[in-house]
Amino acid sequence: MTRTVTHLFDDYTLAQRAVTALEQAGFTSSEISLVSRYRDNGSLADDAISSTATAATVGGVAVGGAGLLAALGMIAIPGIGPLVAAGVLATTLTAAGAGTLVGGLIGALIDYGMSEEDAHVYSEAIRRGGSLVSVRADEARAAKAEQILRQQSPVDVTKRRQHYAKAGWSKYDSKAPGYTAEQIRTEREMYGR
Repeated sequence: MTRTVTHLFDDYTLAQRAVTALEQAGFTSSEISLVSRYRDNGSLADDAISSTATAATVGGVAVGGAGLLAALGMIAIPGIGPLVAAGVLATTLTAAGAGTLVGGLIGALIDYGMSEEDAHVYSEAIRRGGSLVSVRADEARAAKAEQILRQQSPVDVTKRRQHYAKAGWSKYDSKAPGYTAEQIRTEREMYGR
């Protein structure tokens, strides 16, 4: 049976390290997905694409055998704006951008197998500058993926959901703009990261 293991990282560098560790453990680009608003140079994807772009694939997302980080492409999603993505989720998001999947990021995450409740939290976290790393593998390998991802200091999503709710958040709003670099820094200071 296939299982999906997903973790959120506040720091894009930790997400990159998680992907690298997964690849070194033998997971392939077809098993790993990465979605973020950050590019490899540490800048927000918004800097590379006008945030008014809607639902278009802006860069390539597939390079067989070159590793997931080499296959990163940029996708503009309605509401959240530009994302950097690779793997199965990138393909799903590209389909969402083409109008074949309702709900943009939320719809893509649900289609990927995430509960709607979790999809809202992960989408909100990405809007606020987080990075999502996900792995689809058989049960035994999924346990190994879980172990690898936990070693990279992921966010406790239950606590994050509680923090958001305490501040009045109830669900992801696709019309809310992505956080600016300054807003992301301010929020991370609250979490001590």
